[in-house]
Amino acid sequence: MSNIELLEKTLPSAPLKIVAMESCRDLGQKVNDYIVSFRENTVSEVKESPLYVNYKSNNYLVDCCCPRFGTGEAKGILRETIRGTDLFIMTDVCNYSLTYTVSGHLNHMSPDDHFQDLKRIISAATGKARRINVIMPFLYESRQHKRTKRESLDCALALDELVTMGVSNIITFDAHDPRVQNAIPLNGFDSFNPPYQFMKALFRAVPDLIPDKDHLMIISPDEGAMHRAVYFSNVLGVDMGMFYKRRDYSMIVNGKNPIVAHEFLGDDVKGKDVIIVDDMISSGGSMLGVCLYARHLVCSLMDLINSTSIMRKDTSIRSSPQT
Repeated sequence: MSNIELLEKTLPSAPLKIVAMESCRDLGQKVNDYIVSFRENTVSEVKESPLYVNYKSNNYLVDCCCPRFGTGEAKGILRETIRGTDLFIMTDVCNYSLTYTVSGHLNHMSPDDHFQDLKRIISAATGKARRINVIMPFLYESRQHKRTKRESLDCALALDELVTMGVSNIITFDAHDPRVQNAIPLNGFDSFNPPYQFMKALFRAVPDLIPDKDHLMIISPDEGAMHRAVYFSNVLGVDMGMFYKRRDYSMIVNGKNPIVAHEFLGDDVKGKDVIIVDDMISSGGSMLGVCLYARHLVCSLMDLINSTSIMRKDTSIRSSPQT
């Protein structure tokens, strides 16, 4: 049970309102229902003060939409007032199931489309809401958080654009690199990491795991996931290993230096259960490749944990029997 004493003594910034974009309607409804129940049943006393106006309500969701013109362009519409409210906008930029039609062609909404709709709703609320906050479970363009050679800084530009439009706080989960918040040092940026939820789900799914150095090992498939693997190994008190990608820097294939081999650094994994921890899956190629190499090292079990799964349909080894 969480300690709600601080919540009971804290004044709300303004009356709460939630905008759940079409990409995030189901999650927004769950959040709304939880807050309604929490404020109705948990908070014992609400002071009779104008500061607590509209604190308790049967619904905090705002009726809104982003209709499209025949050209494919769109606009954001708020169908009710949000003046003076503490507005939280929820969006899932990786919801590819939504579609729209342009010139008779059916298009699936991309992260760029979702981000543009988010800016439309912010534009409709700017200058009216007391404060605007964005909840983005997957941080838009978080994979492009740094510049390598002649590249754009898309994540930093996106954050700067939101802040310029009037957003006060940005909330995300397990950002690919939370240091991207350096792009907006004077504004709120929170990245919540779920390692506890990961481990709880894992031990529930595989109850016979033995978390000691003789039976379990944490492996990072590359240097990018090292800090996660180090954290898990420290918490569980087990050893950690790492694969690194040996590349051929003398040639470029599809814009990248090709991977020659996956080399393993760590203790012997023979007879141990192995948990492979990565930060993100796109094609799944790196993770599955590491699984194949780990099989060659003779381990007894492999569990894959990744913070964000974005499996592309073009991965050629997704049905590999070794995994």
